[in-house]
Amino acid sequence: MKITLLHTQDALDDPLDPVLAQIEDALARLGHEPARIVVDDKVQPVVTALAQQPPDLVFNLCESFGGRSALESNVAALLNLLDLRYTGSSPAGLIVAGDKTLTKKVLTFHGILTPKFATMFRGTVDWAGDIEFPLIVKPPQEDASLGITGKSVVRDVKELLETMSSLQTEYKSAVLAEQFIDGREFYVGVLGNSAPEALPVIELDFTGFPADKPRIASWAAKWGDEGDESGAEFAGTKSVFPTGLSEELVERMQQVAIDSFNALRLRDYARVDLRVTDAGEIYVIEVNPNCYLEAGSEFARAAAEAGIQYDQLIEKIIELATARYSR
Repeated sequence: MKITLLHTQDALDDPLDPVLAQIEDALARLGHEPARIVVDDKVQPVVTALAQQPPDLVFNLCESFGGRSALESNVAALLNLLDLRYTGSSPAGLIVAGDKTLTKKVLTFHGILTPKFATMFRGTVDWAGDIEFPLIVKPPQEDASLGITGKSVVRDVKELLETMSSLQTEYKSAVLAEQFIDGREFYVGVLGNSAPEALPVIELDFTGFPADKPRIASWAAKWGDEGDESGAEFAGTKSVFPTGLSEELVERMQQVAIDSFNALRLRDYARVDLRVTDAGEIYVIEVNPNCYLEAGSEFARAAAEAGIQYDQLIEKIIELATARYSR
């Protein structure tokens, strides 16, 4: 099968990001014919390249367009217009899951617990629930923890207004303020379509996190950054397979992940981020369609824990996508 990896320029330019090569190598080992096409900030070169190299399937790895995460869904929409088969979620799923505010509204409609929230932009309140401090403030249409720092957790009006102003200036978009849930953080991968299944649970362990920082998956904690403080956040977190969890709690987390996947009408694969309180309440923090597929990522590691090795995982995603188009 001729499979084209559609990816952004950022993925190509980052020498520390091996995901393109890993997927390409896996495809070759599986007997497919991989190729690459870069998506930058122009549509026509992508259309031309796809016409010159018509694939049997597009492996859609685009998380943005022109550097803007909010435009991610437009890449899938373009593939729809070109009548091409592709992996991952549809434009509708990417739009809803890509906007944290819309995600929370849909999850709430389906009775899935998510932190109470408010959204505001330049003095206008779009929605305001019955929330109270502490809050976590973030841009609603960015992924990979962009815009989330140690200052994102605010405890009074002064801190809230300062953080809102900073985010609105940088991202020129609305601001999401949601109840900060103090608890353990877990990631649950979901794989499938008509009968999606949850992968083993992974925990983001904050044991070594700086004591003066709120325990959140900030940009610095996830990816590292320059400076000693952010280095301490990165070094102080690790993703682990948790021990000592009751089977009942694990099953509930996995079911919440599947329910969220279905509620947002996602396809093929996704990762659901959860917070669990001491009382056992499970809150959905974020849902990540077309999540990161690097071999050392939480999703791939969870798949391996379930007995699905990396090449098998890539093949499974291809099979799921292909089956959707054969109906």
